[in-house]
Amino acid sequence: MTDVRPPRAPSQTCDTRSGLQAPVLDIVIPVHNEEADLRPCVRRLHANLTGTFPYPFQITVADNGSTDATLDVACALAAELPEVAVVHVAEKGRGGALRAAWTASDAAVLAYTDVDLSTDLAALLPLVAPLLSGHSDLAIGTRLSDGARVVRGAKREWISRSYNLLLRGTLAAHFSDAQCGFKAIRKDVADQVLPLVRDTGFFFDTELLVLAQRAGLRIHEVPVDWVDDPDSRVDIPATALADLKGIARLVQAAVTGRPSLTALRVQFGRGPLPPPIPGVPRGLPRQLARFAIVGVLSTLAYLALYAVLRPDAGAQPANLLALLVTAVGNTTVNRRLTFGVRGRAHAVRHQFQGILIFVLGLGMTSSSLAVLNRVNQHPSRVLEMGVLVVANLAATLVRFVLMRGWVFRAAP
Repeated sequence: MTDVRPPRAPSQTCDTRSGLQAPVLDIVIPVHNEEADLRPCVRRLHANLTGTFPYPFQITVADNGSTDATLDVACALAAELPEVAVVHVAEKGRGGALRAAWTASDAAVLAYTDVDLSTDLAALLPLVAPLLSGHSDLAIGTRLSDGARVVRGAKREWISRSYNLLLRGTLAAHFSDAQCGFKAIRKDVADQVLPLVRDTGFFFDTELLVLAQRAGLRIHEVPVDWVDDPDSRVDIPATALADLKGIARLVQAAVTGRPSLTALRVQFGRGPLPPPIPGVPRGLPRQLARFAIVGVLSTLAYLALYAVLRPDAGAQPANLLALLVTAVGNTTVNRRLTFGVRGRAHAVRHQFQGILIFVLGLGMTSSSLAVLNRVNQHPSRVLEMGVLVVANLAATLVRFVLMRGWVFRAAP
């Protein structure tokens, strides 16, 4: 249940924005049980915007399932400051609160910041300026790029970098910092993207950015000054588990091509620039990078299956089964992530062609085992695995050439 309270007189609601010009920027503060920190946060943000932001603005407190006096404090602030509005969502979840506030807003640019204001507000104008000009579609603060200045413990630094590295490896993410609580989006873009985002918790940010990237939207990054809040109450294990489930769901969505981003891509997406290097086909460097990541993961899966099957099945049968299983998965993932083929059209044909390539790879790895056994009748398991790694690397190179030039040659 969502209770949207547009700014109005205290006798009707807790908001008092009557007679003010429609806001250009609406910056949302999602809160859950923040009665102590909310008042100084809103007043500091309001003073900053009043002194530095040249257009009409609104601050929206998005309360999600608070059980303390947070909502009362928010209403009192709305009565005190005409530019403050309140949105109340009964269910707990930052993503759900942001969705409700952004959907209800009529501002041209929507943003949000955490209630602790860990991010220096000097980055606010650089964050929203590219959206106001129409140059970019989304903007994020980043703590992990050159120019950012961050004060936090080694544990949180390691978690943040590991999480974003995981996103790059699994979802081919190009943005540097998914979880910094300092983001903005154009209203017209938000109206199209938000219905596609399923998560209502902390993974909301990541899902929004991944969908935007896949649709070809332009994401602007701003290095920020950021000081860790020692009183943070985020449940790290529960959040990490939810993030892993979200990543798995987005990987599955990438394979199946759902949700469809065609309409979003046509309306807002930007096509690739001409190849910057003469003679290098468009998209080749990116395809090589993604193919390499998929290839490494496939090789690790192959070696693990081979090691499990080898003692009972023998070298050649174990090689056959391990290569067959990983080849099917390799074709499926490369089809979507590396070569950009979406939907189910020609999926069976692509898998059949992938099997033919698998047969070629099987021949290369099997012959390498045969040669090894002829040279050394009792090779060590380490030597055997090493030979297979080399053979698989050669087969991977052949697989990329055939996939690009034969299987997926018509893909964009």
